[in-house]
Amino acid sequence: MRPSLPVSRSIVVALACVALLFAASAIQAKGGSKSKRNPIIFVHGGSGSGAQFESQALRFASNGYPQNHIRALQYDSSSISDILPEVLDDLDALIAELQAETGRDQVDLLGHSLGTFVSQTYLSTPERAAHVAHYVNIDGASADALPGGVPTLAIWAGAAPPIGEIVGATNVTLEGQEHIEAATSEEAFAEMYEFFTGRRPFTTRIIPEIFPRISGEVNFFPSNEGIAGAQLDVWWVNGHTGERIGHRPWASYTIGEDGSFGPFFGIYGLHYEFEVQREGEASVHFFYEPFRRSDHLVRLNIATGLTPFIATSENHTSLTVVRNKEFCGDLGAESDVLEIDGTNVLNTVIASCASVGSGSAAVFVFDAGLDATTDLTSVPFPFGLLAFLTAADVFLPTDPPGSIEVVVTPRGGGDSRTVHVPNLPSSDTRVVIQLNDFD
Repeated sequence: MRPSLPVSRSIVVALACVALLFAASAIQAKGGSKSKRNPIIFVHGGSGSGAQFESQALRFASNGYPQNHIRALQYDSSSISDILPEVLDDLDALIAELQAETGRDQVDLLGHSLGTFVSQTYLSTPERAAHVAHYVNIDGASADALPGGVPTLAIWAGAAPPIGEIVGATNVTLEGQEHIEAATSEEAFAEMYEFFTGRRPFTTRIIPEIFPRISGEVNFFPSNEGIAGAQLDVWWVNGHTGERIGHRPWASYTIGEDGSFGPFFGIYGLHYEFEVQREGEASVHFFYEPFRRSDHLVRLNIATGLTPFIATSENHTSLTVVRNKEFCGDLGAESDVLEIDGTNVLNTVIASCASVGSGSAAVFVFDAGLDATTDLTSVPFPFGLLAFLTAADVFLPTDPPGSIEVVVTPRGGGDSRTVHVPNLPSSDTRVVIQLNDFD
């Protein structure tokens, strides 16, 4: 029996319309005014996307930044040596666009990992550096002087002394944090915000909105190219079972070359499934934790290059769990715990963070030997060789039809959180769970 809606669709639509009217009124009231804050541009690192700045964008918005003034520059990190001039031109265009929209002469620029190489190269041209008021260099390239002479905050992950330094910058080490975590954590946000504004943030938490507006992109991984022609359907799902609510999608989109979709109005506290369908390909089902507030950096990234290495059958579910904060299973009592139907898949083999930058932000789970058994003593090939990715041989049966319970307990004493997804057969579907990188 399909569960009933928590509220009737007509009431939800009416409330959404009210929210839309309020939003429109607010936009009109602010029309023509110049922003008092510089717009922000984030440049991701290797195998990254704008999703690595998703939580920070929500925190900046919670502290008064206009969310549409926070952008991410995306590129194919696997081809950066060939496309660097094009990427720099794209950054020129994005800065010009934000200058026109905000009335500000300069932007605040952030680079993470490989993105620090892109950013420092950009700033090495004086005419380009003149458009940047502040630069944040996150756990990436060192420098013997301020890049382009721009005031710089350098954030480093790990333990003091840091592995790098930018001479003349404000160098900050986030002890105990991992490479991706240094870009997404509350502590990193507090340093960024104070560097940009000269004062501490009102909050480092994410302040909820009742009717968040959601938008993003459907892209290939790691090229960040839009999957043109794909069909995206957005569904409400029962948070206790992962089962869809209703017989029609809440929103539907045909994806263009830029990969973009939305925005649509969500409802605080509800769970959502994003189903991406492409002709002749397995459908991919993305399940998110409830959205806290308006979010425009949702990235539905599909890794087609890894498909040949993921065993599939009608008898088991293939599951990928993603979090923009490394999973660590080798920290003893301080480790992350990721229980899938009661089995913790994180151990010293599957999720090692022994050295900074070695952790994985995505765990691919499937029946590697098609032998209907679970084996956590090794990482299936080739995932042990890939940066920021790992895999676990776990048998998740599709018979009887039902749901899979995924429970994450973050390291450091965070509260456990649970996501339920249907146990769909991997022969024609993929299931992805996107966990928050905050507690």
